[in-house]
Amino acid sequence: MSLLRTLDRNAERWLLLGFYVMLVATMAIEVLRREIFAYSSIWGEEIVRYAFIYLAWIGAAVAVKERGHIRIDVLMHYVPPRVKALLYIFGDIVMFIVAVIAVYWSFETVHVSWKFGSVSHGLRVSMVWFLMAVPVGFSLMILRLVQSFLRDLRSLRDGTPVYEGDKMFD
Repeated sequence: MSLLRTLDRNAERWLLLGFYVMLVATMAIEVLRREIFAYSSIWGEEIVRYAFIYLAWIGAAVAVKERGHIRIDVLMHYVPPRVKALLYIFGDIVMFIVAVIAVYWSFETVHVSWKFGSVSHGLRVSMVWFLMAVPVGFSLMILRLVQSFLRDLRSLRDGTPVYEGDKMFD
């Protein structure tokens, strides 16, 4: 298996695991410090906060990849496969437009932070690293939307059922 295929299949999973471990380990250390030593740090809270933000944005890209985002799909049960594929393609196009706009505006925020050299209060690290969560998340979403769009076009062309992701509730 090639490196690109492995990254395509697992990159978000590895990132989510890393940020989740960082979040849980930091929270556990901070709870122990607070309860045993009656001392807590501001940097621990910041690590947890920013790890959670990255978790949310990377998780949003995974939801796009797996079609796991919240949607009302009552209509999808009553339309033929071709119409279903067209509806998914339309949804991906709309979401793509929103994501491109969001990337543009979120980079504006990152640029302002870079320009003025803002740093976090506890870690004293450039806020650019934390503000980049939004454009990184939306950029991953754009990548996954393009993949989804191409997959749906193939399904439409071949007449095969469109990928609908795993259902949580049936």
